[in-house]
Amino acid sequence: MIDLREIFLSIQGESTYSGLPCIFIRLAGCNLRCSYCDTVYSYEKSLSLDSAGILQKISKYEPVKLVEITGGEPLLQNQVYSLIASLYTKGYRILLETNGSLSLEKTPGYVKKIVDVKCPGSSEQNSFLLSNLQYLKRDDELKFVLTDYDDYCFAKEFIKTHQITNIPVHFSPVTTTLSPERLAEWILKDRLAVRLHLQIHKLIWGSKEEGVF
Repeated sequence: MIDLREIFLSIQGESTYSGLPCIFIRLAGCNLRCSYCDTVYSYEKSLSLDSAGILQKISKYEPVKLVEITGGEPLLQNQVYSLIASLYTKGYRILLETNGSLSLEKTPGYVKKIVDVKCPGSSEQNSFLLSNLQYLKRDDELKFVLTDYDDYCFAKEFIKTHQITNIPVHFSPVTTTLSPERLAEWILKDRLAVRLHLQIHKLIWGSKEEGVF
């Protein structure tokens, strides 16, 4: 059984798939406690289902075939791999959003991984497994959530040090502490090849916490 917080249909808001209808499968539980976490409610489960039960739940959203497995931290539960296999068998395009602190080694190549690198402002700066960089393919993505200029400098240096040039990189501001305008100025000044990313679902529905549709 897989511990879940919610399953819902919404607009994909945080990747190169932004703007598309997407089914979200939010697993419960997280091993990190980021200072700006906007899904604290996901620490606790609201139901448990096996892969077949999840497939039955999401079938009502057909013909949407884009699905994101998120959390919390979805890789905390080993059963996630059977869910991934079941979704793939049914023809879903699978996105996996993970905080980067757990190994990606067992994640199948057909899954698009959206991986966080935690900056100092998160209070979880040292959580990222550098060994995960070897498991990223050209179709995967890195995301840095930034609270201030120190976070920006950290992210910029990380990209340079590890020569991240072949996958999409997102810089996403915590808008309560860093304005998109200011972040845009820094990116343009430094001519960085990164995407300034805003959470589209929040622009549409505001700061409502749980499933927005």
